[in-house]
Amino acid sequence: MIPRHAAHPGSASAQPQPHRRAMLMALGVGLTGLLTACAAPPVARPVSPLNRPVGPYNTVRNDLALFALSLLDTPYRWGGRGPATGFDCSGLVAHVYREGGGISVQGTAAELGRKSRPITRSALLPGDLVFFNTLGARHSHVGVYVGDGRFVHASNPRTGVRVDHLNHRYYAQRFEGAHTLLD
Repeated sequence: MIPRHAAHPGSASAQPQPHRRAMLMALGVGLTGLLTACAAPPVARPVSPLNRPVGPYNTVRNDLALFALSLLDTPYRWGGRGPATGFDCSGLVAHVYREGGGISVQGTAAELGRKSRPITRSALLPGDLVFFNTLGARHSHVGVYVGDGRFVHASNPRTGVRVDHLNHRYYAQRFEGAHTLLD
């Protein structure tokens, strides 16, 4: 039985208990602050430099990287040299260099390794080549470096042309070196 002087919780004369009133006030203040923050202009923050090689802007390098990325999901085909039929790894590199940079290169992955100039991994820039030993032979696989530790390559018949990271366990264990065909 409710005493006569106590109001029912749903009645207009019911007052929130002190801890409940404090909670409601805090919620109101929080919502007001949130709405005010959303209406305020963004605060400019200094941008920290990225920890990667910095070189002069190079249109050819960027074009090679972008063109390589445009070929993602193209089918893999051993000996393939074009998007209509598919690519193997060296065919992809030759196509990217020819169409994306106007540079004629030919040969297998191993031949590309002999024709290109070795560079340190820390000097990799978009458009450079990365080599791997995936078949128990030196430079048996090649990809086009696109930046941020990633490279585009014609992987296998199941996955086709794709992006992978140099730190991916499979490729890190088989990495043989970075090379360039560019200045």
